Amino acid sequence: MKIGSRLGHSRETRREAAPAPRPVRRPAGLGDALYSEIYIEVIDRLETRGALELDPQELMARVTELVAQAVEARRLALSSRQREQLVAAIGDEILGLGPLEPLLADATISDILVNAPDQIFVERGGVLEEVEVRFRDQAHLLNTINRIVARVGRRIDEASPMVDARLPDGSRFNAVVGPLAIDSPVLSIRRFIGGPVSLRELVERGTLSVGMGHYLKSAVRAKCNVLVCGGTGAGKTTLLNALSRYVSSRERVVTIEDSAELRLQQRHVVRLETRPPNLEGRGEVTIRDLVRNALRMRPDRIIIGEVRGPEVLDMVQAMNTGHEGSMTTLHANSVSDGFSRLLAMLSMSGTQLSEPMMAQLIARAIDVVVHVARAPDGRRRVSAVAEVAGVQGMSFELNEVYRAARGDAAEGSRGAWLASGQSRLLERFAAAGAPLERRWLAPAAGEGA
Repeated sequence: MKIGSRLGHSRETRREAAPAPRPVRRPAGLGDALYSEIYIEVIDRLETRGALELDPQELMARVTELVAQAVEARRLALSSRQREQLVAAIGDEILGLGPLEPLLADATISDILVNAPDQIFVERGGVLEEVEVRFRDQAHLLNTINRIVARVGRRIDEASPMVDARLPDGSRFNAVVGPLAIDSPVLSIRRFIGGPVSLRELVERGTLSVGMGHYLKSAVRAKCNVLVCGGTGAGKTTLLNALSRYVSSRERVVTIEDSAELRLQQRHVVRLETRPPNLEGRGEVTIRDLVRNALRMRPDRIIIGEVRGPEVLDMVQAMNTGHEGSMTTLHANSVSDGFSRLLAMLSMSGTQLSEPMMAQLIARAIDVVVHVARAPDGRRRVSAVAEVAGVQGMSFELNEVYRAARGDAAEGSRGAWLASGQSRLLERFAAAGAPLERRWLAPAAGEGA
């Protein structure tokens, strides 16, 4: 019997794990009212005896005992299998996330999205699908949200109706309740499955070509500043994790994120995470605060999970002042849109620079831009890789090294990328001891894996 330990213990999962069990269902004939009656009775007796403070194994032994007593007292004709199901369901309510526990046990699920008690969706392989798992009602869903929030030391109610937090296993949790959530309390859980992938694995998945993989590996080793942009769920963080594998273990790296998603494998890594304000509106620590502090920590590289505001000024200044090889991600629909967004964020940072000066600051800071997109079939693909060659006024001069063949990025084909055959960074790669063979820039190098 599996009882969820999602909130209290980290559990590593991998894509190659066995398929998840079917959602735990209450025994046939045991309706909501009777189940709730037994559940409340078990909880009351556990609280009376102080059993909720026991370790999970001892607690489950008590749950099994109390369920047996409740079944006997009501003279319910349940088989041993049905009793196991009842114990498992109640155990999941007490120790885990109730109906969501079977979904959390599925190593193929990356997102769990609850819109209402009877509207639960998951993402598998980039594709959303509705599942049969249900909460009994809104009160059941809200109770589950409150238990999650309490265990991470937060609070959610009408006065503070939104919570964003990281669970002990690293999953990212977000919940919204009334009055902001109009129809029902809602929650989402973003899970990080398995370990970080390599560029080789992304090539095998069809995310990028072999030539792109060699090019990006050389760019990271040559300490180029890299911007990864794309839409929501396009795979930006996945690619950033893959690129980070090629950072030298001799370098000191500081990572900065809203919610810790980066998992660098090097030993000399310092991980920093923002903090929201408390109920009095004090104590907030922003990305910008952490970037400024990181500059005092003698980093060789700074990796920011995502820039979305005024911290972009501190980031580009760091890239321009000796922190080469820094990387970040950005929400943008294309490479050119990425630069437009950077300029817009810079203008909101409080800088007194003119727009042409801001454009020059960005052009000097960013060496390589990678755009990733998600196709309708859920597949993530790199749609373009470009080098920043300079800026004229407000127009950025780009050298497009690779791009997806027309239509392929949208259609999710493994089919083809086109290579330009040109790179202005070859000498820099060679000088850093990370030479790139010209064959990876040939048109054939842009073909699918």
